[in-house]
Amino acid sequence: MPRVLLAGGGTAGHVNPALAIAEIIKKNYPDTEFCFVGNPQKLEARLVPKAGYRFEPLQIEGFQRKINGENIRRNFHALGCLAKSGSRCRAILKDFKPDLVVGTGGYVSGPIVRAAAKAGIKTAIHEQNAFAGVTNKLLSKQVDVVMMTVKESQKYFPEAKKCVVTGLPVRGMFSKLSREEAREQLGIPSGATVVLSAGGSLGSKVLNENIAKLFKWYQTQGVDVYHIHSYGTYKDYENYIEDCEKQGIKIKDDPKRIVSSYVNMPQAMAACDLIITRCGAASLAEIEAMGRCSILIPSPMVAENHQYHNGMVLQNAGAGVVIEEKNLTEELFISTVKEFINDPEKIKRCSQAAADLHIKDTEQRIADALRPLIK
Repeated sequence: MPRVLLAGGGTAGHVNPALAIAEIIKKNYPDTEFCFVGNPQKLEARLVPKAGYRFEPLQIEGFQRKINGENIRRNFHALGCLAKSGSRCRAILKDFKPDLVVGTGGYVSGPIVRAAAKAGIKTAIHEQNAFAGVTNKLLSKQVDVVMMTVKESQKYFPEAKKCVVTGLPVRGMFSKLSREEAREQLGIPSGATVVLSAGGSLGSKVLNENIAKLFKWYQTQGVDVYHIHSYGTYKDYENYIEDCEKQGIKIKDDPKRIVSSYVNMPQAMAACDLIITRCGAASLAEIEAMGRCSILIPSPMVAENHQYHNGMVLQNAGAGVVIEEKNLTEELFISTVKEFINDPEKIKRCSQAAADLHIKDTEQRIADALRPLIK
């Protein structure tokens, strides 16, 4: 019976790939026993037990680069956590006795993967972003294989024993609906132009503000477009629709506006022609899997601006356009949307370019990469 330990967390971008890799291993080795290591105060502490897996807590905090009184205090706390992590990692490894340890990024994966490699246990990591994270850069020198979402990240692993481009697993729900089926469910005519916008599950202030301006432009110029917008579940956006209405932007009585705090993304993406969103690795993998044209506005509030590098993979392939927040103006944003919706052929070309980036056999590639490491 193989025993596999997975570590990764802090954000859904690290937790969901770990859960997906566990499912891939389970398909190939149904009797595998799993254990997940994560921060007890982060997202993984909720998602992993919910998925039915054993969860072992490991308290690790990231170091703050901006120096001020609060961050100095936090860095001392992070040092304390790091000092205690060695004995905790050894205890977890001794108790679970894994045949393989897989890290998917985030601070918590560093100590446990490093301890496993030092103990002679087979190890692997998965890098989701085009710009590799600090933890995975360091671990790449010690692990047996580095799995990558895109080939652009390989340059960050010059000392790795083995690098494999696997892609990023995409939820099966993103392949179940056709465009026609999704539009029928949403009450959208088959020949309409459909724009989808979303800033992640919590939402994005920048996207919400610019989408409101876009709605105003549709209204004043009589633009015939259906638009689905998810403004997010963050408490500051609870009155988004009412705030738009106060500005004279009609949403409630406009059948061409589907606006809510949450939308069914597989359904909405299947229905749309153009998507406006952030550049998280999972979102871009879904865009590629669905073959959709995109306007990408990377969040600057992420480590090492990695969303920008993710988005540029699509732009360089002709699959979409990246607009950095520092360059984002109402005029540029609306003119970019206008250029796409007035040129259906351009949307088709970008959509095909996105589809061409999709790695269809991601599950098989991950299985093949891990197979030599699993007893």
